[in-house]
Amino acid sequence: MDFTKYIRDIPDFPAPGILFRDITPLLGHPEAFSEVIDELAIAVSGYQIDKVAGIESRGFIFGTPLALKLGVGFIPIRKPGKLPADTIREEYTLEYGTNAIEMHSDALKPGDRVLVVDDLLATGGTACAAAKLIERGGGKVAAMAFVIELAFLEGRKKLEGYEIVDLVTY
Repeated sequence: MDFTKYIRDIPDFPAPGILFRDITPLLGHPEAFSEVIDELAIAVSGYQIDKVAGIESRGFIFGTPLALKLGVGFIPIRKPGKLPADTIREEYTLEYGTNAIEMHSDALKPGDRVLVVDDLLATGGTACAAAKLIERGGGKVAAMAFVIELAFLEGRKKLEGYEIVDLVTY
């Protein structure tokens, strides 16, 4: 299936000069959404996966049904202060400043192999922070899966050493 016909381009969002790749039309089309989950499952079928970790918030949208399809648990990776139990935190650098993500400290058993899922790979900063968080939590990153990759932003360079799959590359 050609997923690009379900991804809408929004110019100048969230700031002038940015071309935003909007997945909401894809989410509104059940056959396309289902096919994305099926294709992601096929793309990661060669990896041993114990858990799927979705990065807030669009990583939840794709990661949760993918975890169900793979028959494994789901781990939410969230913005600071959003998880109710004890957490571990990973800070990362943005172009102007820093940000952080958190995961429950008991989300992983030592050696769990985790698939990191998000809708989009851009610069790789958030995915890299998620990988560090998983590793600090005792897990191993089995692979990373994205619906869309913006290759011109070279996010793969920041994720060198990790296995990466995507369905649509711009």
